[in-house]
Amino acid sequence: MTELNTPAAEATVAAYLESWNETDPARRQAAIARAWAAAGTYRDPLMVSDGHAGIDAMLAAVQARFPGFVLKRISAVEAHNGSARFAWSLGPAAGPSVVEGVDFCAFDQGGRLERVVGFIDKM
Repeated sequence: MTELNTPAAEATVAAYLESWNETDPARRQAAIARAWAAAGTYRDPLMVSDGHAGIDAMLAAVQARFPGFVLKRISAVEAHNGSARFAWSLGPAAGPSVVEGVDFCAFDQGGRLERVVGFIDKM
């Protein structure tokens, strides 16, 4: 994808965040399908997953380990040339963040996530 405007990237990132925060398996899987290409990959220093099923299993495991935690976007989404980045935080819905970082994303021709590489800045 040579062009990706910021509103389109923001919509995909919103679905991505929704998938992280959705605890109902069917709704989480629907959000994953909206956000991710079928062969999408996720990498950060602690987790690796591939494809919709792998991403769903990873998110379910994070939710089980950190019940009630919410992933929030804490910066603008910057997008160009099929890529984007944004900062995020993870923590209790009504409390301070426990983890913060930045995700770098690559999109497919349809605007779905092909690859997310996350960096953790605070843990």
